[in-house]
Amino acid sequence: MTLASDQPILVNASRFRAAHQADWERLEDMVGRIERRGIRAVDADDLLALPLLYRSTLSSLSVARETSLDRALIQYLEALSMRAYFQIYGVPTSFLSQLGGFFRDGWPLAVRLLWRETLASVFLTLAAAIAAFVLVIHDPSWFYSIIPDGLADGRDPSASAESLRSTLYSVGKGQDDGLGVFATALFTHNAQIAVFAFALGFAFAVPSALLIIYNGLMLGAFLAVFAMKGLLFQVSGWLIIHGSTEIFAVILAGAAGLRIGTAIAFPGREARLDFAFRVGRSAAVVMAGAVVMLILAGLLEGIGRQTITNDGERYAIGLTMLVGWLAYFYVPRRRHAVALP
Repeated sequence: MTLASDQPILVNASRFRAAHQADWERLEDMVGRIERRGIRAVDADDLLALPLLYRSTLSSLSVARETSLDRALIQYLEALSMRAYFQIYGVPTSFLSQLGGFFRDGWPLAVRLLWRETLASVFLTLAAAIAAFVLVIHDPSWFYSIIPDGLADGRDPSASAESLRSTLYSVGKGQDDGLGVFATALFTHNAQIAVFAFALGFAFAVPSALLIIYNGLMLGAFLAVFAMKGLLFQVSGWLIIHGSTEIFAVILAGAAGLRIGTAIAFPGREARLDFAFRVGRSAAVVMAGAVVMLILAGLLEGIGRQTITNDGERYAIGLTMLVGWLAYFYVPRRRHAVALP
């Protein structure tokens, strides 16, 4: 009797696990200690056993794949093998080197990979802002339906041109403190929108899109109030000095949320969760960078509000930041090795 050469070998999953579980757990423990505390976290005996356990795990992974054992076990062995590989054969890098790689290659590449979602986020923001601007200009009552009372803080259609202008240029202590509270509230609101637009992307991107639209509506309504008093140019200058960075960060966070949501909704031939996890890695890099942008925007807002009251200087700083971000993300550069999906 002969056996067909392509007939799969049957392996009992429970016995297979029982025979190799101890080695896998030992390898996982050693790799975890090295990842947390470095190579000095393991003694000489474990260090000698590390390559042997790695090869044994690779052998187990090969058997698991050939015999079609459960997918969870295969994924566990794949992840463990990859972690062990980097500890054995990878080139150790310092935290500063990794941080430099993030800013030099990782973050810009991740943003470029989301160019479609970024364009969608820009479109939703602009469309909502224009719609709100037109609505409030023609019917100021729309303002109260869009902007929360706590955020408006008197900057509404009923305010006079003088009071609105004073919030943009006054340096008096009382008035400046009021502007500071408003600017802080606006920054906090935008930061929350950015975080939620990313975090809620898993719900098929719908909450992310709605948050982007809502942020655009608020922007348009806010500008319309000042435009009705002939202060559109002035308020745009006050906003752009930090808004070119802050709003860009919200747009990128929204794009990252849209990417995760569309990956879950349309996974293609891959398993839905596997594809979403892979895409989520690069989206998380974008979100980490957006947090950096929000911090920088907060610094720009603080410095600009306190020291710069000239419209030309405000526009110059804001537009320079915008051009700088666009060049940083999208101008071609010499490529380095970057591990992104």
